[in-house]
Amino acid sequence: MTSKPRRAAGVLAAFTTLALGLTACGDSSEPAGKDAKNITLTISANSIVGGKNSAGAEWIEKWVIPRFVEAQKAKGVTAKVTFVPSGVDDEQYKTKLALDLRSKGGADVIAVDGIWVGEFVQAGYLKPLSEVAGDQANSWEGWSQIPETVQGLGSFEDKRYGIPLGTDGRVLYYNKKLFAQAGLPADWQPKSWQEILDAGAKLKALPGVTPIQINAGTAMGEATSMQGALPLLVGAGGEIYKDGKWAGASQPVKDMLDFYTKIYGGGLGDPKLQQEAKGRDKSFAEFAAGKIGILAEGDYFWRSVINPSTGIAKMADRNTTVGFAMIPAKQPGAGIRGQDFVSMSGGGVRVLNPNSKFPSQAWELLSFMHSAEAVKAELAGEARITARMDVNKEVLAGDPMLSFVTEKVLPVTAYRPPLAVYPQVSVALQEATAAAASGRSADEAAGAYQKKLEGIVGGAGNVTS
Repeated sequence: MTSKPRRAAGVLAAFTTLALGLTACGDSSEPAGKDAKNITLTISANSIVGGKNSAGAEWIEKWVIPRFVEAQKAKGVTAKVTFVPSGVDDEQYKTKLALDLRSKGGADVIAVDGIWVGEFVQAGYLKPLSEVAGDQANSWEGWSQIPETVQGLGSFEDKRYGIPLGTDGRVLYYNKKLFAQAGLPADWQPKSWQEILDAGAKLKALPGVTPIQINAGTAMGEATSMQGALPLLVGAGGEIYKDGKWAGASQPVKDMLDFYTKIYGGGLGDPKLQQEAKGRDKSFAEFAAGKIGILAEGDYFWRSVINPSTGIAKMADRNTTVGFAMIPAKQPGAGIRGQDFVSMSGGGVRVLNPNSKFPSQAWELLSFMHSAEAVKAELAGEARITARMDVNKEVLAGDPMLSFVTEKVLPVTAYRPPLAVYPQVSVALQEATAAAASGRSADEAAGAYQKKLEGIVGGAGNVTS
């Protein structure tokens, strides 16, 4: 696999014994083992006090480390735990991690983007948690609090490589005032794609209103894939990557593209909005202004975009005007795993360095960081979806939308394939939705996508069609 980090590793291999070695795992001279009385551990994350993800860095330095050291002391163990901060863009951080792991260095507990996991596994940089830390990694109490779908964020080929930090979910937002004007119910929950189109047809009668906004095209980037193409694909029973092959011009891909043609060819969406450089931001503003009836987005939209007090497109009446519904499969039972409803999620993961000199204690530290107490401390009073259902039930009780995502959406969600080539595949998918939104047939858009895909993933043998 020719991933960016591995290329970088080849170029910079000569440097791996220098600065990178400063963060090498467990540098104590005492023999490693479960019964070690003096241990040295390090934590790495792309956060730094006063800079990027400052609150997360403060939590590690001021909450995690002192409490873990204290807990170890109570067991008769002297622990020295160091935080190695970073405050760089994600690709720089990713490249540094790859260099660290390639040179058998790096921190013991490492925060990564979930979408990097498979790539790092295939490069030989990560091993399953149970292989690194033994049986204790499988018997951890926390797994019972993390839905299997969410565990998928830190898994690859059915093996756990990390613990999810937190996650999100995609839903359909709708404007209840516009729905009332169009004669649609306030508690709308479509059970099929046709019911979405039917609602759009009624909203079309309202002057100055765009009935449906489903992200399309390359201007919206990954938001097109995560809010549009991929939820629709899993809703048609397909997966972008399965059993070692990428989905080409398959029936689910054609079904997904056909839905785009019905929205944008049928006058239910604004095709020009999908081509604008700031199209997504404009869609936020238009929804907040009551000019879009139905919008597919993540919980970020509720928390940060239309938040009445802190949003970038504030809606003072958000809590009474905005409804939210699960994304239906094409028809009941047609989604992946035979589901009636679907979603897509993303998020971060913490992994164990397979080169740790104290793997058992590194696992203790990792699992401690994901205990209910620690997760609540990391939130610092903020309402945000975590990987743990027990924590979510407690901290999200006052937020109906985030509770809805936790209780209804996360159990049916899916994740992007954590592989190096995925971003290129995603762009090809975005181009296919652009073609469908601008008037090309689903078959034509799917055929062009298949050709492009074959060039990206190494030929037709790696594509299902």
